Amino acid sequence: TQHLHPQRKAVSSGCSSWSGEGSAASSRKQLLLPWRRAANKQCGKTFTAWCNSHLRKAGTQIENIDEDFRDGLKLMLLLEVISGERLPKPERGKMRVHKINNVNKALDFIASKGVKLVSIGAEEIVDGNAKMTLGMIWTIILRFAIQDISVEETSAKEGLLLWCQRKTAPYKNVNVQNFHISWKDGLAFNALIHRHRPELIEYDKLRKDDPVTNLNNAFEVAEKYLDIPKMLDAEDIVNTARPDEKAIMTYVSSFYHAFSGAQKAETAANRICKVLAVNQENEHLMEDYEKLASDLLEWIRRTIPWLEDRSPQKTIQEMQQKLEDFRDYRRVHKPPKVQEKCQLEINFNTLQTKLRLSNRPAFMPSEGRMVSDINTGWQQVEQAEKGYEEWLLNEIRRLERLDHLAEKFRQKASIHEAWTEGKEAMLKQKDYETATLSDIKALIRKHEAFESDLAAHQDRVEQIAAIAQELNELDYYDSPSVNARCQKICDQWDVLGSLTHSRREALEKTEKQLETIDELHLEYAKRAAPFNNWMESAMEDLQDMFIVHTIEEIEGLIAAHDQFKATLPDADREREAILGIQREAQRIAELHGIKLSANNPYTSVTPQVINSKWERVSAAAGRRGGGLLWGVGDPLPNIGTPPQDHCGALGPEEFKACLISLGYDVENDRQRGGTADTDEFRALLLSAGCSLGDAEFNRIMSLVDPNGSGSVTFQAFIDFMSRETTDTDTADQVIASFKVLAGDKNYITAEELRRELPPEQAEYCIARMAPYRGPDATPGALDYKSFSTALYGESDL
Repeated sequence: TQHLHPQRKAVSSGCSSWSGEGSAASSRKQLLLPWRRAANKQCGKTFTAWCNSHLRKAGTQIENIDEDFRDGLKLMLLLEVISGERLPKPERGKMRVHKINNVNKALDFIASKGVKLVSIGAEEIVDGNAKMTLGMIWTIILRFAIQDISVEETSAKEGLLLWCQRKTAPYKNVNVQNFHISWKDGLAFNALIHRHRPELIEYDKLRKDDPVTNLNNAFEVAEKYLDIPKMLDAEDIVNTARPDEKAIMTYVSSFYHAFSGAQKAETAANRICKVLAVNQENEHLMEDYEKLASDLLEWIRRTIPWLEDRSPQKTIQEMQQKLEDFRDYRRVHKPPKVQEKCQLEINFNTLQTKLRLSNRPAFMPSEGRMVSDINTGWQQVEQAEKGYEEWLLNEIRRLERLDHLAEKFRQKASIHEAWTEGKEAMLKQKDYETATLSDIKALIRKHEAFESDLAAHQDRVEQIAAIAQELNELDYYDSPSVNARCQKICDQWDVLGSLTHSRREALEKTEKQLETIDELHLEYAKRAAPFNNWMESAMEDLQDMFIVHTIEEIEGLIAAHDQFKATLPDADREREAILGIQREAQRIAELHGIKLSANNPYTSVTPQVINSKWERVSAAAGRRGGGLLWGVGDPLPNIGTPPQDHCGALGPEEFKACLISLGYDVENDRQRGGTADTDEFRALLLSAGCSLGDAEFNRIMSLVDPNGSGSVTFQAFIDFMSRETTDTDTADQVIASFKVLAGDKNYITAEELRRELPPEQAEYCIARMAPYRGPDATPGALDYKSFSTALYGESDL
């Protein structure tokens, strides 16, 4: 346990000097009392400064560390500031019981963070017990300022010490071996500052024999430029044979967080700026497209009604003016719009290419402004142009001989024809073949509305037939055209009635079929979810690292693994049953010509996901068993390596290890020169957690074995991995960067964005970030997570 969690040992031992000791050591304690008083004085000053460095964020501070935490209010506030979490509401009463309750809430919160409090009770804190209060504050410092420090494979105190050693290694006269005498001459403090901010310290001018000057210089620079409050006096350190370790460690941890935080913030800000610059450029292109598309669509919207307007004028002069306007449109107004349409398509394709190359989602113009919408509108313009000029000329001639009855007939016929335009095509379309169940129900309701509209037009058709009959009876000279038009209207009316009936039958039939498929999808989702969870749990168990020391322990693990493998046949049958449900839904769709959506509306667990995870479980089960059997012959302290999430995570050493696990002697096989054949290479990728189909595996083989020799060299594999793992920014990386700028909070404020980012990009984020709605929200909190995912098309801004 101490090997896995060295910080726990540090928390317990760190408080020992304030925990009380046995009577057998009383004489020794008498000798150490002066030293301890000095140490407690140093700790009190350091701990007070450390607490105030956090409390000032909440607009308050403490003066006396023994007294100001007695009512528990500032103690609870301190914990809220350093943890970023809400504690239970404090009690505002002045009685002793209220103070004890508040301190207990604080101690309970500390204990909830995995810290074991040693002999520290609320009563001692309320009573102003200095030793217990300092012990409690040291516990808080260990947990929230030191425990999470990690450098390479060391953490907490050891990690902080290693960080100090690495940073001060190049400096002469500095040899950090501990957190007491190694810091007495002040050079280590100055070296830390100079390593990160060389412009603040003239290190070469410092003298080892002048520790007070060195210490004061470091403390003053840290307070003025690094926002690290002065926590110790130089004289206290120099005049003490052994400075207090806790005080030094607390002070040094502030340097660690100051420098590591600045570096992380700068890295995060640079990444965010890079991402935002790409998005801003793309948005400018999108805005240009939207404006050009809007202008062109507006012109089309105005032009189509004008071209479709077949209403005759009362005089020949008016019809002549319409003819002249149309010829002016063809000669002057239309050609520039043709150029605009071509340029719009070029801009759209250019933008989509830029988005794809920058790993961004494809641009989706606002509704009604797609390139297809513009093409549709343009086709309507072209269609409206057809016959327009001829109609104008005919109308001019018609006006010379038209009478009142013919005009009446044409008006009614035109109205009916305008209404029937597109109706046959609408009734013949088979949009129900690709519709969902909810779409079908909507189509049925729409069709019912059309049937009502169709019945309402019956009277107009009868009037048209009556007028045509009257024109025939009056021996109208253009009766053939009138009769033909009337006959066409009547024939079309019959066709519309027949198509309406057929469409209703097709819609109702499709509705029943989709209801059956929907039920199958629901059943699939209900069974796929628990099976998917089972596979994920199995993968977690199979990936879990195990540490064994005896053959009996390995044999126990083998027996447990054998029991798990015994469940695999039943699990495979369940998998086949679940996939059978999906196949049945697909069969019904194919039988009736229904084009299903690619996704099941009730679950995201696709058959491909199930099969992929099943292959990983099967492969992991085999590797797990092999690792256990290997351990029987040669027990190791750490057997088994969890599979990676993707092939790109497998490095050269892991590649060697996987080849060895497959029984291949990488180091001693000199004849083959470190190669793997096709089967070994596939097994290697599977052992890395990759789920490969034949097409994907063939693609990879074409890269690592372009000559088709049937073997893969170690260098070819490394080159392949280098190409496949080229770093690109992702939504998760941007979220992590914003979290650094936000100080690990789940939200960020406008003030923080303006402080960390250039003005233009800060305002860009503020304008687009939605308010944060989490339980820990504060006024003005912004949701950087939804904003980041929206940049990559995973949600809407």
